[in-house]
Formats: sequence, structure tokens, C-alpha cells
Amino acid sequence: MESTTRPRDLTLLPKAHLHLHFTGSMRPTTLLELADKYGVHLPDALTGGEPPKLRATDERGWFRFQRLYDIARSCLRTAEDIQRLVREAAEEDVRDGSGWLEIQVDPTSYAPLLGGLIPAMEIILDAVDTASRDTGLGMRVLVAANRMKHPLEARTLARLAVRYADRGVVGFGLSNDERRGLARDFDRAFAIAREGGLLAAPHGGELTGPASVRDCLDDLRAARIGHGVRAAEDPRLLRRLADRGVTCEVCPASNVALGVYEKPEDVPLRTLFDAGVPMALGADDPLLFGSRLAAQYELAREHNGFDDTELAELARQSVRGSAADAPTQDKLLAGIDSWLAS
Repeated sequence: MESTTRPRDLTLLPKAHLHLHFTGSMRPTTLLELADKYGVHLPDALTGGEPPKLRATDERGWFRFQRLYDIARSCLRTAEDIQRLVREAAEEDVRDGSGWLEIQVDPTSYAPLLGGLIPAMEIILDAVDTASRDTGLGMRVLVAANRMKHPLEARTLARLAVRYADRGVVGFGLSNDERRGLARDFDRAFAIAREGGLLAAPHGGELTGPASVRDCLDDLRAARIGHGVRAAEDPRLLRRLADRGVTCEVCPASNVALGVYEKPEDVPLRTLFDAGVPMALGADDPLLFGSRLAAQYELAREHNGFDDTELAELARQSVRGSAADAPTQDKLLAGIDSWLAS
């Protein structure tokens, strides 16, 4: 009689989550409650119970995506709202097997309703401290500048991030539409962050091709790349990422939802993995894309043919690419070995 082996539960696989945006981490039910509380009219795309239909490979599509994000963000108005969002994001990550979360935020987006840039940063970091303590999840912050704004603003944010390096800020990023603005325009901001001991993790290689990944490496000296999947189109770049050990924060569901790839099986996880490029699977914006962390590993299993040994290696790569301290990494890595041995 032929025996069958049930696949291991991916929510029990210890892992690190390195690509999760702040407002995008919100539960849909929380968005509905906050919108009702503040009298915010939500478009049908945010109230239908299903992820909105998105495609951002042209500027009109990206504008629609950004508009939905901005509407959701407008529902975060008080310290209590921030605390709720962070606590629930931590709870969702713990449920998905995450032992470490680096949540990405541009505090300038929340400053007008929270009393200014520094009060906003304090509120966010206090919320992270509380959520980490209450859930047991290791949790830190990556401050991200907006490439749609002036590079001088990015320098201000870099200095702010460095100021709070001892309060839980571990990295500095660059987000929004990578088709706008040159990476080198933000080189001074990233130099400030690196000199302050922060990890450089700009977005690149999602909406534009391999050149944007090279720009992140050359101009911003990136230690991690947000997305980076388009590097698969350039074998030399893949070798460079592998040789340098630069982790790509790959978000499969996001890539498909935004039209970067048509189907989950088109996301080049196998190409990057076989080339030796470290990866950390991430959920990006679950509010808009409809799936959280463990689901990204499910996609790798179901659509990219990753077996449990390979999925365990992906989890290890996420831990090694994180800013977690050595004891935390060792604990998570031991947990991954135990999961695989189970």
C-alpha cells in the first residue's frame, strides 16, 4: 500500500518577517471599524471582503493602489489606533510562525495627526515595545523614506532613524514607485543611516528591471533589497547578490496582485534560490493583497515546487537576513531544525 506523507504545517515553521508595511498590515475588520468610528467613506474596493483588484505596472494603476493605501492610513488618527494596529500585526505574525518582525514605516505620513514627527515616532516605537512584550514576538522598526518626495526629507528621516537606533529602529529604507526618482538622489540619506549603524534596505527590482537593483547596490550600498525579483532577468546580477549575501525581500502575492507577474508560478523564486540569492518571503501589504506571511510559504510550496527542506532553508535565510541579535537568531534556527525533524 502506498504511503502518503502530510506536508508539515507552515504556520509552525519559525521564520522572520522583513517586509511588512505599517498601514498595509492592518486587519480588514479593523479598517472597517476605524472608518466607521471616524466617518471615513471607504471605496467599494476596501469593503467587499475580498482583496481589491490591483495592477500597478502603469502609473494609473500605481496611483489607484496608492490612493487605497492613503485612504486606509487616514483612519489611523490616535495613539490608541497605532497601538491597536501594531498589536494586531504582531498577533497575526505570531499566528503565522514568525519569531521576528521588522515593520516598515514612514513616520511623516502619520505625523500630522499625531502631533508632529517626533511624537509620531515615539508613539510608534512605544506601540512596538508594548506589542513585543505582550506577544513575545521580537519586533523592530525600519524607517522608510518616500522616493516621491524630496531627497532632503529623506535625510531628515535618516537622522531621525539614527536618533532612535537605541529604541528599536534597525534599518532605513526607500519605498513607493521605484520608477520615480533616482536612487543616487538619496545616497546621502543612506550614508547618514549607515554611518549611524542602520541596515540599508531600499526597494528595487519590482516595477522596474534589474537596473534598479544595481542602483540600490551601487548608489545606496544596500544590505537588503525590498523585492528584488527582477534581478532574475540578469544572471550576472544574481551572482553579485549571491556573492555579497544580499537578501531579497520577496513578496509573491504582492508581485501577482500588482501585475509584476501574471501567476504565482511565474514569480522567479526558484531562479533566485538556485542562484544562491538569500531570500526572505514577506507579505508586503496584507490589507490590500489578502494574504499574510505563512501564505507566502504556501505559494512557494504549491506553485514553485519547494519541498519542506527548501522551505526550511528559506526560513533560515529570512532569519540570517534579519537584524535580530545572535541569541534570537540561534533560537529561531534551532526551531527551524526541529520543525524539519518533526
